[in-house]
Amino acid sequence: MKRCPQCNNIARDDKHSFCRADGVRLVQHNDSFSNTETIELPLNACQAPTSAAETLDSTVAPTTVLDSARATSPTNSLLRIKKQPLSIVVIVAVVAATVIGSAYYSISGKKNATISSLAVLPFINVNADQQLDYLSDGMTDMLICNLSRLPKLSVKARSSVFRYKGNNIAPNKVGQDLHVQAVLNGRIVLQGDVLTLSLELADASTEDVIWSVQYIRKQGDLASLQTEIARDIYDKLSMKLAGAEEQRLSKNYTSNTQAYQLYLKGRFYWNKRTLADLEQALQYFNEAIAMDPNYALAYSGLADTYVLLPFYRNDLTREATSRAREAAIRGLSIDGDLAEAHATLGFVNTHEYDFAGAEREYKRALQLNPNYATAHQWYGEMLSHLAKHEEALAQLQSALTVDPLSLIINVWYGNALLYARRYGDAIAQLKKTLELDSRFALTHQSLANVYQANGNYAEAAEEFAKYHELTDDPQTAAQIRKSFAEGGWNGFLRTMTGDRRPANLSGYERVEFLAALGEKEKAFAEPDQSYEVFGCVLKVDPLLDPLRGDRRFAELLRRVGFPEG
Repeated sequence: MKRCPQCNNIARDDKHSFCRADGVRLVQHNDSFSNTETIELPLNACQAPTSAAETLDSTVAPTTVLDSARATSPTNSLLRIKKQPLSIVVIVAVVAATVIGSAYYSISGKKNATISSLAVLPFINVNADQQLDYLSDGMTDMLICNLSRLPKLSVKARSSVFRYKGNNIAPNKVGQDLHVQAVLNGRIVLQGDVLTLSLELADASTEDVIWSVQYIRKQGDLASLQTEIARDIYDKLSMKLAGAEEQRLSKNYTSNTQAYQLYLKGRFYWNKRTLADLEQALQYFNEAIAMDPNYALAYSGLADTYVLLPFYRNDLTREATSRAREAAIRGLSIDGDLAEAHATLGFVNTHEYDFAGAEREYKRALQLNPNYATAHQWYGEMLSHLAKHEEALAQLQSALTVDPLSLIINVWYGNALLYARRYGDAIAQLKKTLELDSRFALTHQSLANVYQANGNYAEAAEEFAKYHELTDDPQTAAQIRKSFAEGGWNGFLRTMTGDRRPANLSGYERVEFLAALGEKEKAFAEPDQSYEVFGCVLKVDPLLDPLRGDRRFAELLRRVGFPEG
């Protein structure tokens, strides 16, 4: 067992190293020592102070709590020693010396070992104040972003590590799930204007603590703290930085603390992925830019928000993505090495059918940040649209290597298998995705498409109904089930394309259902905007096969922007 030397709370799980109440390092506790004589030892040079007040003056550098293979040294604790005969004391001393010597050589070996893969788990907001979640989540995001820019280090992406948020997961479990060598845990405590960040780097296989540290800063110093933390961690991983890498890791995008915190809030809401939250993110990014007009990261956040909004507004047109282009270009005019902005430009170019320009931007983004899973994902999507199936699957597999638990990347891997007409593999992949989260609506939509392409119509109708249930549309789900029960597949198709079809059915879905019915004239009569909105998959979608032999289909591909051939 361990206890907190500050609040005396007992932690019965020895895997805990920090108190969940106040963030202070736990020390060993043993009830059997209650009647023994005690000797109080003073703090030594490698032990952390017990409060922010004691160290507020030492905010220039972090206070190293421990640099060893096992975090068992007490912090401001009592060492209790029971009186024993001298011979026993001598034996104990010899054994202790042997153990310490063995530990020293083991620790020395670990220090020199290079760790090339890492998972940064969501920092714990010890204050338990939801208003501060943006800070704990945002600082985690920024650290992942900073470390992932370095080519020698594999850093797992946000969507994979944030699945552990709020759970007490052992480093060994994370290592097995994500295939990493080390796990970084962090705890944030805010007291007034003083923030205490405690970090602990653990070996994922042995769960030994490689390194731990405590940073104590005023909130005004948070922007510069991010780069300092990244440099400290990289140093402890025993990696050597090249000149360009050193410059990239040391980059401080703003010195304005308010702009920095507004940016963190923007990313916090951006990651929630609802229309209301994206609009809130837009506001925070704009406020950050107002505070610091040269804040390149804020422009990148703005671009990422503009590029997602059309999907949530069902308005994915070229006009709708023009603002994303403007924001990305503005950010790159300030800092041309923003991987996220290059990837966003690639996405915009893809949906404007400038595939050569898109590929150039994706490759540049991945050159700058090989761990940027979204760039791998979007590049893979584009290659899939162009029927370059093996290349597409390779890019999407790279995205999954960085972000194995990402639901959207797993779904898109299934979509790419569908477009490659590997229906069995696509179904297996999408069922695997459901094991991660059975309530992710897009998985059911993709499964419906695969089942339709494969001729499993009952399953297709049911998955389509589940998709609408999970998108808060139970009325359409009931209509789907009723139409299939009464009229089979043709009854379902006629309901989906007739006068009483669901109001929220997209134009592209109607084209797919009309094609399945053989209603070519009605399918080609759909407004051009229906094709523009989802036109990128026109070349590879098997559900449009009934239209491909018609000369009008080739004309449609040319009109929306696909190159000939």
